Amino acid sequence: MGNKLYLLFEYLYLVMALLSVYVTITAWETDRNRAYLFIFFAVVAVFMFFFKRSFRKKIENSNKQE
Repeated sequence: MGNKLYLLFEYLYLVMALLSVYVTITAWETDRNRAYLFIFFAVVAVFMFFFKRSFRKKIENSNKQE
């Protein structure tokens, strides 16, 4: 159950990144500061996806060795 939950949160970070990119594109002409903020959110979400993925794989490898 725990591994499935970790996997779900990984992909939720990707969804957040995609939504942030969408908001960035729609807000680029009207509010440039808001667009920059959502670019930052997208970068952080992608970073968190890869961080959580590597963390989950480390946990799975340690559970296999036991």
